Amino acid sequence: MSTSPAAAPSTETSPAPPHQPVAATVYEMRTLGTDAERDEAAALVQDRQRWLTMRGLPVPARADSPALYRDPQARPAGLFEDGLLLACMIPQLAPDIGWGEGPCLFLGGVHTLPDRSDNTVRLITLWASDFAARLDVPLVRAEALARRPLDIDPITPFLRRLTDMGWAVRSSGTGQDGERVARLELTAELRPGLNALIGCHVHEPQPAADSRSVT
Repeated sequence: MSTSPAAAPSTETSPAPPHQPVAATVYEMRTLGTDAERDEAAALVQDRQRWLTMRGLPVPARADSPALYRDPQARPAGLFEDGLLLACMIPQLAPDIGWGEGPCLFLGGVHTLPDRSDNTVRLITLWASDFAARLDVPLVRAEALARRPLDIDPITPFLRRLTDMGWAVRSSGTGQDGERVARLELTAELRPGLNALIGCHVHEPQPAADSRSVT
C-alpha cells in the first residue's frame, strides 16, 4: 500500500456530515430469534394447513409440522412485511437431498400466509436465489406436495406460476418426508440491489438433517 507525504496539520475542522438515516426496507427475511416469533410461525403453519384442507389441497401428513417452528435448533426463518409474518421456512445447506446433483440451499417447510401466496412466493424466490449465491451454492431446491400426476394435480396452476418466477419442476417422486412431491429447483443469482427491497438477517443455515415440503 502506498502513502502520500504527510500534510501540515490544519487548525480548521470540517463540519460533520449530516446524519443520513438508513431507510428501512418494507420486507425483511430473518431468523426467528424469539419464542414469540416461533409461536407466530407455528400459528401461521396451522392457519395455512387449515386453509389448504378447506380447498381439498394436500397437507403434510406429519402432525408435528407446527412444532418444528418452535424448536430454536431448527433455525427457522420468516419473511416479514412491516412486522407482519408472511411466510416461514427452514433453510438448510444440503450436499445431497436424494434427487438432483450437487449442493443446494434447501427450503424446507415453506408455509405462506393464506391469500397472500403468489406475491410472497415471488419475494421468497428473489431472496433465496440471492442468498444461495452469497452462500456460494449453485442451486435452491424445494418440494411441493403433489398427490397425483403433475398434469392433473390440484397444484398444477401453482406450479405454472412457479415456473413463471424462474423455478424448474424437475420431476415428481418421493420427498424428504416420504410423501409424493413435485421437485423444484432454482438457479442461484446474485441480486446486488435486492437489499433495498428485502433486508436479510438470516443465520447461515445448518447442514440438512431433516427437510420439509413446500406448502
